[in-house]
Amino acid sequence: MDIEDYVRQEGRDELVRQVRSKIDELGIDYIYYQFVSVTGRIMGKGSPTDHWETFAERGFQLVYGSVANLFIDRGGRYIGYGPEAWELVGIPEPETFVQLPWDKRVGRVFCTLFRGREHEENAGAYFTGDCRGNLRRIHEEFKKEHDGLHLRAGTEPEMMWLKKDENGKPAGGFSKPYCYHIDQFESLRPVFLQAIEYARAMGLDIIQGDHEDAPGQLELNWMFDDVLRNADRLTTYRQICAQVARDHDLIACFMPKPFMGVSASACHTNISLWRGGNDTVNQLGQDQLPAMDGVYTYRTGGENTFMPDTDDIRRPGQTGLHCLGGIMKHLHALTALGCPIVNSYRRLLDLGFWAPVYPNWGYQNRTCAVRVSAPGRFEHKAVDSANNPYLVAAGLLTACDDGIKNRIDPGEPEQRNVYDVLDEYQSKGVRKLPMSLGEALDALDDDDVVKAALPGEMYPVYMHYKRDEWEKFLATVTEWDIETYLDVLP
Repeated sequence: MDIEDYVRQEGRDELVRQVRSKIDELGIDYIYYQFVSVTGRIMGKGSPTDHWETFAERGFQLVYGSVANLFIDRGGRYIGYGPEAWELVGIPEPETFVQLPWDKRVGRVFCTLFRGREHEENAGAYFTGDCRGNLRRIHEEFKKEHDGLHLRAGTEPEMMWLKKDENGKPAGGFSKPYCYHIDQFESLRPVFLQAIEYARAMGLDIIQGDHEDAPGQLELNWMFDDVLRNADRLTTYRQICAQVARDHDLIACFMPKPFMGVSASACHTNISLWRGGNDTVNQLGQDQLPAMDGVYTYRTGGENTFMPDTDDIRRPGQTGLHCLGGIMKHLHALTALGCPIVNSYRRLLDLGFWAPVYPNWGYQNRTCAVRVSAPGRFEHKAVDSANNPYLVAAGLLTACDDGIKNRIDPGEPEQRNVYDVLDEYQSKGVRKLPMSLGEALDALDDDDVVKAALPGEMYPVYMHYKRDEWEKFLATVTEWDIETYLDVLP
């Protein structure tokens, strides 16, 4: 059984004992055992630390539908799994254990999900409804297929800090929509400094931040790393922002476009493929770590295979170009993962705010869908603040795999302002990126390569969730309907 092999893997018993030592040393009383749903939400259970060893050995049980947020569709059915379905088992990963800096009585640990040990079919197997576990397994398979090549990623998570009215509803952004203005950044200093304090305590090596183009919009960046650890850190960052918002009576908004006439919140995802390197613990200035070493571990060194290999210092090497080719070929389907909600397409339709329109790539060209943001690094721009980073990363791995295996040519870089030549793209019959969630889901449904990033039960659950979301939107009467059509006749 996969679950027993996982629990019995070499060295895990020692890690479980180390967590117990951390619990005792730090005075932790309670643990959140968490995983990530199909939409990127943090799910799971909590338990007093008295039961750590039992949970480490046996895990916890939870209904299958929790991976779809335990939400129902417009027909009243639970999405993905009904109440008659079996229960999953979550097994904690000791190396991800960390104390919560806002309440030091509580710890958090990520979990890998399995089918129940007593299931009639595939008992104890890895649960394919686990997006995080899927990414780990897809990445391991990629490494085997490509002689140790591994993906490193860094994300640029824009989000907005909103004020509340007397009813707790959004009352506009906290600051003015002035990009890079230190005064507006300063107005949010108590917020971002607290977020940085919590982030560093939980292993995020924060390197820079700024005020962006929209009201209350900030971006804080941390050091890039192994793709799974980076996705965990983005998930952790969102958890941190939610807590900081509670502390300051604000709303931490990850909705891509809450305001018209200003930029939306993207989550540009920078990637590179490497060989070799070493895992290094970065203590981030702390004498005693309030977590396991794995929380502070970063992959450094090695060979970046995206680096130029000709006299043209801008042009990526062959491996990088083939990966670009794979991403260009599959970008329509990838958009369904990177721009996963109805509101995402308010961003893509609002031209002039640097969002991508066509499947193209360039050098420092922010009107392209993918840009070479620095030698050896690509910035995937068809990703917004609502994305599930585990699905985005898995999709990029499948696209890069196709590009490398089939030596796909990405074409020449676009060096013009794409917004100035839209008619030319249209006249040549270039297919636009999806401009609605429904269109993006159709593109995903037609792309077997990217569908492989959602193996087993993940794909039907994702499509059930997202098709239902799209249909709910289409069936909803909005203020726009009333304002536009109330007096449509006579």
